[in-house]
Amino acid sequence: MHSIRSIFVATLAVVIAGVTLVFAASLGLALAGIASVIMFGSWIAAKMQPAPVRARCYARTGKPGQREPRIWNDGRGTIIDL
Repeated sequence: MHSIRSIFVATLAVVIAGVTLVFAASLGLALAGIASVIMFGSWIAAKMQPAPVRARCYARTGKPGQREPRIWNDGRGTIIDL
């Protein structure tokens, strides 16, 4: 009777370990899939942002020593170099 019970407990332990392994593997695959979808979405969003456009501003003529100011947008904000 003890050997039948020990075989049953060992079989039950192996089944529980297998179910736990399958659950952990499927959960890991699900998390990896979610992470890859988020990374792909952020990559697409970064590619869809418009390229910086150079703005032009001309110096007023008639004042000696005044040069043309340089204005551009580097994607983080507008930079004005007077």
